[in-house]
Amino acid sequence: MGTAAGLSSLTDAWAASAPRLYARSRLVDVHGEPIKVRRIAARTNYVFSYPFAATPCFLLDLGRPVAAADALLRADGATYAWSGGVGEHHSVVAYSAICAHKLAYPAREVSFIRFQPARSPTSDGNVIHCCADHSVYDPAAGARVVSGPAPQPLAAILLDYDAARDELFALGTVGAEQFDAFFRKYDF
Repeated sequence: MGTAAGLSSLTDAWAASAPRLYARSRLVDVHGEPIKVRRIAARTNYVFSYPFAATPCFLLDLGRPVAAADALLRADGATYAWSGGVGEHHSVVAYSAICAHKLAYPAREVSFIRFQPARSPTSDGNVIHCCADHSVYDPAAGARVVSGPAPQPLAAILLDYDAARDELFALGTVGAEQFDAFFRKYDF
């Protein structure tokens, strides 16, 4: 392989694993009021839409500091790093709520994928579990796949914490997005 070809594949791999930035969006509650981090209940599912109105995401306070995760692996072989939790206690994380395997997602009527605080017959507690085919993700480790058929972690939502206002902003994603496949599958 020549230098140019090697450089090209290195550049392609970096571009595939680099964060993708979208519009900076303040996270708000159902009344349009900014979400205050201190009011987020620990180990509870919150769902918001980002970066599109039809793409659900999880917002979770894991109740403990969450360190960054390196060497997360996408299905295409590219690796990436995730920056860890945000907020005063570095315990708040956000992920795309579209399963990396079957593209299952939470809806008001039924949720095939959710944060599971307690152990169940099919998985441990403190994980994101998709019951479509039992893919299990660790939200404290960049949504790394713990078990099941998912080929890669959930895409992480990059958050910015405004400490003075105790508010959160979504900035973009890191990891493999499933948005295009999701839109095709569900005909959005």
